[in-house]
Amino acid sequence: MGGHGALISALKNPGKYRSVSAFAPVCNPSKTPDIQFILKCYFGDDIKTMEEWDATCLVTNYKGPELNILIHQGKNDQYKEQLKLDNFASACEKAGITVSINVEDRYDHGFYFISSFIEQHFHHHSKFLCDSQ
Repeated sequence: MGGHGALISALKNPGKYRSVSAFAPVCNPSKTPDIQFILKCYFGDDIKTMEEWDATCLVTNYKGPELNILIHQGKNDQYKEQLKLDNFASACEKAGITVSINVEDRYDHGFYFISSFIEQHFHHHSKFLCDSQ
């Protein structure tokens, strides 16, 4: 599941990752009806299990070293209501986790969005490769 997969991989494995980034990730799938349908195919109707695979739910309980999160989303993303980025941002704030969120004008959910900002994601991760924190 793309960006959401990156987020949950980092959040479920404290200390294994120092940074994570995503482009327009689904941030709160257990609260998104269209995506809940897909989660039910994996987990049945068990909401607790769905929440164990939901980045917004996971970030509220994250107990690990600092995790440097970068997210880009297009302001014109046709899926923004389903992505629930605001829920993730609020959960990060409540949990005291720093997240850099960039909502970009004139971009949607398409390929050109990623190609326009991928360099920023490379730079984001490069800051944490050789640092001895």
